[in-house]
Amino acid sequence: MRIIEEPMPGLKLIESTVFKDDRGYFYETFNSSTYHAKGIDVNFVQDNESLSQKNVVRGLHFQAPPYGQAKLVRVLQGAVVDVVVDLRKGSPTFKQTYKAKLSGENKHQLYVPVGFGHGFVTLENDTIFSYKCSNLYNKASEGGVIWNDPELNIDWEVDSPILSEKDVCLPLLKNLESPFTYEK
Repeated sequence: MRIIEEPMPGLKLIESTVFKDDRGYFYETFNSSTYHAKGIDVNFVQDNESLSQKNVVRGLHFQAPPYGQAKLVRVLQGAVVDVVVDLRKGSPTFKQTYKAKLSGENKHQLYVPVGFGHGFVTLENDTIFSYKCSNLYNKASEGGVIWNDPELNIDWEVDSPILSEKDVCLPLLKNLESPFTYEK
């Protein structure tokens, strides 16, 4: 496994070591001791999974404190462009975005610390997206930023996105008072 420190503090791309032979493949998707040794010292308490058709945009979501969630995200089947925005006031990358392609083929994972808005767009039908969360979901703490915010200028790499009613109504970044503060 190789962990790449991305340009946003705390954000990490994980390239898994995959063992392949004529039977198929094997790889370790999570080991708390290994991840702890690599600087991801998080107690994950909830796993989530979604199935989406091509061109579905989910996000940009977050859970506000005290229910903030770090996430370890990956794709089991299909492919996504995974997108994060740093919402931590005082961060050197505040309001900046980052994208990574995650797929069932490349087996990459992205560690997203607390304080980031997170979303993705599916590139294939029947994409299965899986993620571990460091805190339990709390409806009253959910928040987000509208996916097509002009200030963020994210290229979602899709012409006709499919969105939920909830995601269409998320606020612009300029209208959001971020509940997160950057801690070194």
